[in-house]
Amino acid sequence: MSQQLMNLVEKTSIKEQVPYFEIGDTVDVHCRILEGEKERIQIFSGLVIARNGSGTREMFTVRRIVQGQGVERKFPLQSPRIAKVEVQRSGVVRRAKLYYLRDRTGKAVRLKQRRVDPKKREELASKKGARG
Repeated sequence: MSQQLMNLVEKTSIKEQVPYFEIGDTVDVHCRILEGEKERIQIFSGLVIARNGSGTREMFTVRRIVQGQGVERKFPLQSPRIAKVEVQRSGVVRRAKLYYLRDRTGKAVRLKQRRVDPKKREELASKKGARG
């Protein structure tokens, strides 16, 4: 009974259009920030190193280097605070989690670029549906 109730609640808060991105993609995450009564959008750019969870509980981790220091941030995919996720470039990866990049610095952090046709990306996004 409680599982059915959870599923019902989750269905109401799921976004219709979820952005399509994969592990190894460099993305710009547009976050809504409330400062007093004003709302602004702040962009967090970085590499997607992990995705976990499913449905409304799905999270993704974005990593970037700021002044030589690694900064990671986890975002809920279905959050209303996430305005949009733009893919800047796609990387060639053979792993589901890129935690090994935490130990690397400089040029060793870079991934080979994967060529993706924008039309194919839209097609994949529509196929995946709510998965993203």
